[in-house]
Amino acid sequence: MRHRSLLLLTSAITAGALGLSACGSRDDKASDGDKDKKTTVVIGLDAPLTGDLSALGQGIKNSAHLAVTNANKSNEVPGVTFELNPLDDQAQPTSGQQNATKLAGDKKAVAIIGPLNSSVAQSMQQVAQSSNIALISPANTTPDLTQGKDWKQDKRKRQFTTYFRTATTDEVQGAFGGKYAHDQIKARTAYVIDDQKTYGVGLASAFSAKFASLGGKIVGTEHVNPEDRDFKAIVSKAKSARPDLVFYGGEYPAAAPLSQQLKESGVTVPLMGGDGMYSADYISLNKKSAGDYATSVGKPVEQLNSAKKFIADYKAAGYKDRYEAYGGATYDAAWAVVQALKAVVADNGGKLPDDARAKVVQALGKVSFSGVTGTISFDKYGDTTNTMITAYQAEGNAWKARHSAEYKR
Repeated sequence: MRHRSLLLLTSAITAGALGLSACGSRDDKASDGDKDKKTTVVIGLDAPLTGDLSALGQGIKNSAHLAVTNANKSNEVPGVTFELNPLDDQAQPTSGQQNATKLAGDKKAVAIIGPLNSSVAQSMQQVAQSSNIALISPANTTPDLTQGKDWKQDKRKRQFTTYFRTATTDEVQGAFGGKYAHDQIKARTAYVIDDQKTYGVGLASAFSAKFASLGGKIVGTEHVNPEDRDFKAIVSKAKSARPDLVFYGGEYPAAAPLSQQLKESGVTVPLMGGDGMYSADYISLNKKSAGDYATSVGKPVEQLNSAKKFIADYKAAGYKDRYEAYGGATYDAAWAVVQALKAVVADNGGKLPDDARAKVVQALGKVSFSGVTGTISFDKYGDTTNTMITAYQAEGNAWKARHSAEYKR
């Protein structure tokens, strides 16, 4: 997901992190009687834990916490105790950059889970690269993050060797949405709106390209400020265009009032968006959400046999907030780190090596296991190999899954 204008990293920001190798420290001084003492290893986390997107951020935090808890309970990595250190970025790139610097500065930290927003990821990637610490997101979908700005010309080049994600890209999600709108919803015209952020612009672009390639017509485009909640001017333009569908590239805090104002003005066609719209809060904030569509990465975890234990464990843990759209992918991201460290320790005679952080990065590229959301592995760009996407429709007080499929470019 997600964008805002960014500041380039300065040497002053990262200087404190450059010399770190990694990681872990004995909980107590070793002696002949301390053979059972374990090494504490930190997994950092960055997400919007407060603010408009906190529903998604809290689901990410809880799901990562559950993975760490389960790893400790099962003694997944003998001799190692995992600890989660979650930090709040409020969906702000500058905060994400500061958090990445702080987490990378912890000698016990071997990886960072997050962030939610693609624009925040852009501010964190160089910090992670400079500190040789893995950054693995369960939610970022902007293709540029892994494949570079020229991916549309099929000139793909990995940008950061330390960056991975368990969410597929908007190249996949946007195209899936465009095809679903044309083939399943039977829309022939669409009015496309984006929030001018990295995620929203990219998603809207991919949707429009696929929709048009199938014979659909884009009858208008518009941009909004994601902080606005009054969309009268844009609603008027969309109404005049008389589209079969309105597509919004952005997130639920703005999407909900946009949808409601469209319906109240007489634009009765559905609003469609991506995973940034797929939240229970979208429905609770929008009295007119019925009939709207959202796509989201992966298949509904409720439909996956592989997710049954995750769902049961999450419920048993008593978390106040829902796991939301990225719960399963977050658990898988954290578990990928656990499995990578497990391999690193095993290759070092059962001990945590001094350069564990760098070796975790290398091990992540080789990870492959059956996770909550399916088989978890990464391609040469650091992208997930799982390209499953699902289309949902708002019905009553919930999102209902309508169609899931793997999408290949």
